[in-house]
Amino acid sequence: MRRSPLAWITAAGLFAGLVVGGWFLARWLFPPPTSVAGPPQLNPPQHRQAIAVPKVPFTNITDKAGIHFTHCNGATPLKLLPETMGAGVAFLDYDGDGRQDILFVNSCPWPGHDGPKTHPVLYRNKGDGTFEDVTDKAGLNTTFYGLGVAVGDFDNDGYPDLFLTGIGGNHLFHNEKGKTFTEVTAAAGVAAPVSLPKVSRAEFDAWEAPIPFGSSCTFLDYDGDGRLDLFVCHYVKWSPKIDLGINSTLGGMGRSYSQPTDFEGSQCVLYRNIDGQHFQDVSASAGIQVTEPEGTNPGARLRPVGKSLGVVICDPDEDGWPDIVVANDTVRNFFFHNIPGPDGTRRFEERGYPSGVAYADEGRPRGGMGIDWGEYRPGRQALIIGNFANEPNTFLTLDQPKKLLFSDSALAVGVSGPSRILLKFGAFFFDYDLDGRLDLLTANGHIEPEIATIQNSQTYAQPLQLFWNTGNPERLFEPVTAEEGGKALAEPMVGRSCAFADIDGDGDLDVVVTANGGPARLLRNDQNLGNHWIRLELKGDGVHSNRSAIGAQVTIEAGGKTFKRQITGARGYLSQSELPLTVGLGKLDKVDRVTVRWPGREAGTEVWENLPLDQMHPLLQGKGKKN
Repeated sequence: MRRSPLAWITAAGLFAGLVVGGWFLARWLFPPPTSVAGPPQLNPPQHRQAIAVPKVPFTNITDKAGIHFTHCNGATPLKLLPETMGAGVAFLDYDGDGRQDILFVNSCPWPGHDGPKTHPVLYRNKGDGTFEDVTDKAGLNTTFYGLGVAVGDFDNDGYPDLFLTGIGGNHLFHNEKGKTFTEVTAAAGVAAPVSLPKVSRAEFDAWEAPIPFGSSCTFLDYDGDGRLDLFVCHYVKWSPKIDLGINSTLGGMGRSYSQPTDFEGSQCVLYRNIDGQHFQDVSASAGIQVTEPEGTNPGARLRPVGKSLGVVICDPDEDGWPDIVVANDTVRNFFFHNIPGPDGTRRFEERGYPSGVAYADEGRPRGGMGIDWGEYRPGRQALIIGNFANEPNTFLTLDQPKKLLFSDSALAVGVSGPSRILLKFGAFFFDYDLDGRLDLLTANGHIEPEIATIQNSQTYAQPLQLFWNTGNPERLFEPVTAEEGGKALAEPMVGRSCAFADIDGDGDLDVVVTANGGPARLLRNDQNLGNHWIRLELKGDGVHSNRSAIGAQVTIEAGGKTFKRQITGARGYLSQSELPLTVGLGKLDKVDRVTVRWPGREAGTEVWENLPLDQMHPLLQGKGKKN
């Protein structure tokens, strides 16, 4: 009789049950001998070998040097966004005596609100370790809500001029042969379209029309005509009424400062130097304006993308034409590549996305503030960007120069973890121990005075952060402790801008840092490691190259090593470091060759050989050997 499929399945199930049941019965009647497993065998712990960071103390000499600048941010209970941002600082030799002077940018009380009458402050370096306030004598006692500063000789007369940004307008000051400054903003054509209103308190608080919000700025010769042009960052579309219309609170504790995400973006501006006296706004034709549709509907309004706070000029592909990188806050960064335009002109193509500059490694925007460019390893260049709290520094290494491809290597070079918690504003590369390798410093401080009440990891005042370049590619940057760098580095402040210069002629680089709403600090570098150095002060001829030599590429060959440096205008955050180059040489005892590629389309290259160590060398265009 043929069995049905169901009968076969039933029989198979009974057989399987007998087999499994028999196995369990056997295990119960005759259990196997038990054994106790020992502890798991682990590899011995790998301890991180300590790095011997050189001891280079920075000493706070602010009072001793006669620096008594305190920034006025005009803060009120209204908590308006610009109050958190300032202010800038610059090193310059305004009087041509060979010593670096200091200009502090200042803000001021809001219209209709009480407060001191404030203005920028210029300190002249007396050469004896002290500075004197020469603001009134120099004609710079102009009150405005200042933020950023750039230094450059825009008329090629041999004296550095000043450009300052701020809320409500820019200010261009012409240097009158190292004695005084004359404001030429309107005549030069670089005035912002709207001035900060001089109105009552109630009228100011109700002011709705957008007020220009200039931030960082820098001089460059983008078209190679031998004259300095001007690039100006703008932050957001801002006015008191727009700001006060945002419902911003801090953990239910009352009004807080609004976030940049609450505001519409703004446009950067490029001013072309026409004749050494006048500038023309070429932002649109030169490709500087960046927009995107507001929404996905066809015909949607185009809105500005940028919320720009930092800018640096560089030439990653080494084609002789300066490119521009802009650090943006909560939106993608910009990389403006200098390309040929129609009729022999120059223009820019924004390549942030394809170059890898737009975003850090996680592919989203950060709160970009300060920015710098430098040779972090022999023959390797990188961009450093300081970001908001709980965001690490961005370290964009140039992986393929000809293809202009960058990648974020912050974790690999050692700056990611240590920098994450701090809120970074100022940032720059410099060789503080003169060993020939560029180190890194950031100025840090939060924007909310009460931040510690809601975030245990945060404080309003924060220490500076200094990274030493070890030269070891496996562990490149090492944080410097207070024991190694001096207690002045570790003393918290509400840091904003920072800059460096050799203020005392001893060859090492000293640092100035501003505090938002507080006193600035001047830190003297007291290194005594016996390392050699060379300082180079370049001067263009004023015809083929700008007199400030901004944009010059310098190659130093010494003892089989090669160092590449660049004369750079304002960079970092709202600030400018000195124009002369300091190149650390470590224990090398000879400089074989210095090659300068001057800026400008017809400038050419010159060579100097066998320059003595441990001194300043003026390099004048036309005085070197043609290369």
